[in-house]
Amino acid sequence: METAIFEKYLESAQRTDPIKCVGRIIKVQGLLIESHGPQAIIGEICRIIAPRGKGQIKAEVVGLKDEIVQLMAFEETDGLEVGDRVIALGSRLEVPVSKKLLGRVLDALGNPIDNKGDIDAVGMYPALASPPDPLTRRRVTDRITTGVRAIDGLLAVGKGQRLGIFAGSGVGKSTLLGMIARNTTADVNVVALIGERGREVNDFIENDLGPEGLARSVLVVTPSNSPPLARLRGAYVATAVAEFFRDQGLDVMLLFDSVTRYARAMREIGLASGEPPATRGYPPSMFDSMPKLLERSGTSEKGSITGFYTILVDGDDMDEPVADTVRGILDGHIVLSRRLAQGYHYPAIDVLQSVSRLAPSVSGPATNKAAGAIRKTMAVYDEAEDLINVGAYRNGSNPAIDEAIVKHNPIEEFLVQGIDEPSSLEETLIAMSDITGVQIPLEEMDDKNAKLFAASRPVQAGKEKQQSTDTSSAQDTTKALNSVAALFSSIPGMGSLGIN
Repeated sequence: METAIFEKYLESAQRTDPIKCVGRIIKVQGLLIESHGPQAIIGEICRIIAPRGKGQIKAEVVGLKDEIVQLMAFEETDGLEVGDRVIALGSRLEVPVSKKLLGRVLDALGNPIDNKGDIDAVGMYPALASPPDPLTRRRVTDRITTGVRAIDGLLAVGKGQRLGIFAGSGVGKSTLLGMIARNTTADVNVVALIGERGREVNDFIENDLGPEGLARSVLVVTPSNSPPLARLRGAYVATAVAEFFRDQGLDVMLLFDSVTRYARAMREIGLASGEPPATRGYPPSMFDSMPKLLERSGTSEKGSITGFYTILVDGDDMDEPVADTVRGILDGHIVLSRRLAQGYHYPAIDVLQSVSRLAPSVSGPATNKAAGAIRKTMAVYDEAEDLINVGAYRNGSNPAIDEAIVKHNPIEEFLVQGIDEPSSLEETLIAMSDITGVQIPLEEMDDKNAKLFAASRPVQAGKEKQQSTDTSSAQDTTKALNSVAALFSSIPGMGSLGIN
């Protein structure tokens, strides 16, 4: 026991550099702080001693020019003046990690801000890390459940997949993330609220996430009033926390809101440090850093990080630079429609504009067939909707349109889902089977849900073979059998349960 305690302090001593390099501030202009010295590398953390300000301010080296060191502060720079000392700490940003992070709220430096005590860190993870080697990544073959019918049924997601949620402001991005965080089958949620309104943080924790969701989640919060460097590094800290849990062999759900505000922070820093503006004012460094951040999610040799990244599209323009760049990197995109939101259709997922590139790989053939049938029906109705609404279409003119009209309301009821209305995978697949008539076997559900489903339904059907003396019980069993016979008739091996 004593040896373990001494080893902890010994490791801390070995990481400490007793000789500190010191410089002096020579210029403060806008977001940029320039100092003469200290000797430092890009990304190194420095401490600014500001006697007339907050006392001590942490900053990061963002540029080097001859003997001039360019820095950005993690907090407000009020009280800084020329001549203040700048001390290089000899390390880049690292995040203290432990399993006690669950249920906690962290800032841009990875420090708890929820007044719940220390996290008893067992180690440090670098905020700036390289993505896993492509050749060591496991293939994405297993699906993960979000509890949202529109996603699980028509946009199936695999463990380790990365999807973007594209929408304008006020269309329901944060609410959708809260639904996923509460209902997902992932082991751990890591929620990054980057550049969000300060008011929305507590709202998200109490309303969208709830006590159950918070208990298995870690939140990294950098509100919109934070300096751009804090918003930028908050994204990397959240990803590092997700990597820690992934390295424990867990399946992690990373919910990132939003990539756009991360990109805007990158633009502010780049322009302040002298980078030339490119497309819509975004500097080249933004386009370089985006894939480095997003590629850190996914599978590894140990676990997985499934990423949902929200993109706030300017003026609902899906082709603006950030949206266009992110869409080319991720493994699919979910588009939220303002028109649907205005019609109180929540979640406002525009299924026809959305795609999951890995859905065919993580879903079975029957599920894919049912999903394709629903999408085809929705496309037919969408094309003929104007004719239908004005009464110009006559029933019997086109069989496909006739079928689309009949199935329109059931599909709408399937896609609309309340915030507090979780849907298991088996419930979602049964509803799709009822709409399309496609029989979906149990083998196409994940193991956990398949066992629950088999325990709750086929056992009742199997009772029909028992010679019961209770006539009413036998009638109930027969009725239950008839209600599910169509679903199970094509499942191999179900004869032993009484279904042939």
